[in-house]
Amino acid sequence: MHNSKQQEETPPETSMAGGCSIRALWILNNHDAVLFSRRFPVVERRWRAACKSENQSCADDVVPFLPTESELASAFADRRRREGSIRGFGIRVAQSVEGSDSWVDDPITRHIISLYVKKEEEGENRMLWPLILHIKSHYCILVLPVVEPRHLKAYARICKRSDCGNAVGADESLSSLLLDLPSITGAFMVAHAIGDIVTGDVPEPEVVVSVSPSVGGLLDSLTGSIGISARAKPVAAPVAALSTSSTALGGAIASDAPKIGSRLLDKDAIRTFISSSMPFGTPLDLSYSNISAIKLNGFASSDLPPADRKQPAWKPYLYKGRQRIIFTIHEAVHAAMYDRDEIPDVISISGQVNCRAELEGLPDVSFPMIGLDTARSEVLSFHPCAQVPEQGVDKQVVMFSPPLGNFVLMRYQGLCGIGPPITGFYQLSMVSENEGAFLFKLRLMEGYRSPLTMEFCTVTMPFPRRRVVLFDGTPSMGTVSTTEHSVEWKIITSGRGITGKSIEATFPGTVRDLQPVDLEEPFCWQAYNYAKVSFKILGASLSGISIDPKSVSIFPAVKAPVEFSTQVTSGDYILWNTLGKCPSAATPKV
Repeated sequence: MHNSKQQEETPPETSMAGGCSIRALWILNNHDAVLFSRRFPVVERRWRAACKSENQSCADDVVPFLPTESELASAFADRRRREGSIRGFGIRVAQSVEGSDSWVDDPITRHIISLYVKKEEEGENRMLWPLILHIKSHYCILVLPVVEPRHLKAYARICKRSDCGNAVGADESLSSLLLDLPSITGAFMVAHAIGDIVTGDVPEPEVVVSVSPSVGGLLDSLTGSIGISARAKPVAAPVAALSTSSTALGGAIASDAPKIGSRLLDKDAIRTFISSSMPFGTPLDLSYSNISAIKLNGFASSDLPPADRKQPAWKPYLYKGRQRIIFTIHEAVHAAMYDRDEIPDVISISGQVNCRAELEGLPDVSFPMIGLDTARSEVLSFHPCAQVPEQGVDKQVVMFSPPLGNFVLMRYQGLCGIGPPITGFYQLSMVSENEGAFLFKLRLMEGYRSPLTMEFCTVTMPFPRRRVVLFDGTPSMGTVSTTEHSVEWKIITSGRGITGKSIEATFPGTVRDLQPVDLEEPFCWQAYNYAKVSFKILGASLSGISIDPKSVSIFPAVKAPVEFSTQVTSGDYILWNTLGKCPSAATPKV
């Protein structure tokens, strides 16, 4: 009672100054009907107390209380009609009206929205903001974090400003307002977690271990003693307590997290997750895997941490069993290849370091991350369990207290230190109204050396608004297949990878389709046209980021093998038609 009284007497402005608390959340279908909602009375009382502390019921045009489900559904439908779509325009257009999100003239209003709620008893429209909008499958998730009344009033003023966007020298801007609201970030995390549960999409980050004789006893645990080939395999070996629920066929286990499957909205699963992860509206642990494991197994006396150590929230119970650490670097290469003098090619890498640390107790793990110099890595973010105390020219020491299961230790964006894995050009020109001639001339893995291996490479020409009826052409290597709306060229197939050399591949041909139809899809002939490349590279990262297993330290010291692997795949790797139109962004001249 004493603690609760102290909490009640805490000034509202102080208690709402940091962190994230959720007032309410709603899940709607594509017909704007509310399928599920949850309110958090404890947080709502804080909101009302904050309003009262200002000696007013907030601004006259702001919703002082949460709307009913019917009021919210009606307001959401009204916004869709007013803004042209669920997301909205995002910029001020001719249809924008003063007070609307698009009037603010900022694309972030497609993700952080406001609703004008018509209270049934008052008959007036009042603003509800900030609502985090996350669209997953055919569901819309709305999350309303608590903010201070002054922030809500500030947004109401921004919505009525005559000038557009974040004007230079303006007293108030949406960007500066959001920077003052850490609850926005937390609300986005809640929305994404709920969206994954709603659709049954709750994967864990993949870690890959090299199955080779040098692994020794680890081989049996990964393959179930069935003698599979020595190829890198994904692994997420279960925590001992989860062995009955997460074992996959053949010993290659995809995830500790239970699969919800494809079905209608599982309200019980959502209620269970919310009651465990954010029981009073403040997110504590949004890991579905952790919460499911606790629900399934509970706690035992053996789960008590050492007396001198504080158990972190991301490790609700302790691991028992064979000890090991697995690191996997996953990188995705994004590129826009133009082969034009006036437009430079653009290539970037987004990557993450995935980890699984099966260690007993509450140990600390540290190692120097190689390649984290600013020339290669532009954006860095770490898991809450990590500390980065030391920085060097090329190495950065990372220390962390690992959670259970697979997790993303670090995310980054960087530059490709070697050069594009695929260069060349793609040309497509119209021979007649329904026939096109094309030519590919590509070079793969130029400048790449062993151990880098391209495991497969495929080029796809999509024709979304035309139906392919006839194709003619023979590539210099690989095989070709067609579908109703695409031509697919498999340059390198799985099992025939290339290592330590570059190759050149050409592919001339013609393709004929049915009579052209109205061009509603912008990426097609006589508009933008392109080919998309898919590939996978093993052996090393392209950014230069790496981990030396021998440099990994564990405290307290324990004998645990450390495995490390890398995997590079294509993101949006686009070859734009050299002879056609193509989108590009202007870059400033230095």
